[in-house]
Amino acid sequence: MSDVFPVNGMDAVVFAVGNAKQAAHYYSTAFGMKLTAYRGPENGSRDEVAYVLTSGSATFEFRGAVRAGTGVSAHVAAHGDGVIDLAIQVPDVEAAYQHAVSHGARGLDEPYTVEDEHGKVVLAAIATYGETRHTLVDRSNYGGPYLPGYVAAEPLVAPPATKSGRLFQAVDHCVGNVELGKMDEWVEFYRNVMGFTNMAEFVGDDIATEYSALMSKVVADGTRKVKFPLNEPAVSRRKSQIDEYLEFYGGPGVQHIALATNDILTTVDHMRAAGVEFLDTPDSYYEDPELRARIGNVRAPIEELHKRKILVDRDEDGYLLQIFTKPVQDRPTVFFELIERHGSLGFGKGNFKALFEAIEREQERRGNL
Repeated sequence: MSDVFPVNGMDAVVFAVGNAKQAAHYYSTAFGMKLTAYRGPENGSRDEVAYVLTSGSATFEFRGAVRAGTGVSAHVAAHGDGVIDLAIQVPDVEAAYQHAVSHGARGLDEPYTVEDEHGKVVLAAIATYGETRHTLVDRSNYGGPYLPGYVAAEPLVAPPATKSGRLFQAVDHCVGNVELGKMDEWVEFYRNVMGFTNMAEFVGDDIATEYSALMSKVVADGTRKVKFPLNEPAVSRRKSQIDEYLEFYGGPGVQHIALATNDILTTVDHMRAAGVEFLDTPDSYYEDPELRARIGNVRAPIEELHKRKILVDRDEDGYLLQIFTKPVQDRPTVFFELIERHGSLGFGKGNFKALFEAIEREQERRGNL
């Protein structure tokens, strides 16, 4: 069966932020990312600045407004710092865009070409949940630092002192939060518009605690290079993490970005030393004899995972190690996950209860549970 919407992978995660210069510095120092490209008033962008940072194949772009009332400033005023674009690389932008809009997507930018001395890039964009967009990108004929209009930039800080000089190497998946009753609608959107399939789903007791609940389904392209879990709140005794996000973000949006690392212990050590805050996991999680029986042998002793509060889960394909940051901006909205996979294609189902209880403890501290 032919792929109706082939993709080459994630291109970039684009953020709207209140201060792009400071965001670039934070993600350089705390996340070990490398500043590679810049756009701003100095090279013709009068109203907006953008800093592009990379770590392996993971690319983040941080956009900020130079003038009030222009570009990203309205988004930041309404939502706080957040993700505005999950850009996807495709081999044929024109074909992908036409397939998407003919199957129900709302087109935002029809296919167009930008070029400079480094070559050309073909772009288009479609809308998805909330104010999030998917820019479709073909950069196969481009050799510049990011896109035409951007110039190469020097790193802000020295690279992390790791073997690879980075803390993570790729975007593993990006999670979206949508309103109650809308999850299946967006799952169907990805199926119809982009030919994605339902990779996993978590409902009922899988994904509930004593106080709160949510439902989640995962859509992915045929190669599993692009994976988008989608969450919606479920009726429960108190406000769920999804309800809190929707309230403080002002609607649907990207909840967290999972970053793939080959050495989660070293990555957590570096990031924690740089000031990144991670969710706490109680000692009882690691002392549970059922945990050791369930996970079997993993590459790191339980004691080392315990010391760093890293979670572990095993499924029929293998196991994974994961940990979640606290929100990385003032509003309790966007956060990050670090994930180290050893065969497992899952999302840590066995850790959901421990994770959600940790999030609830933070919600209670904020007065939002």
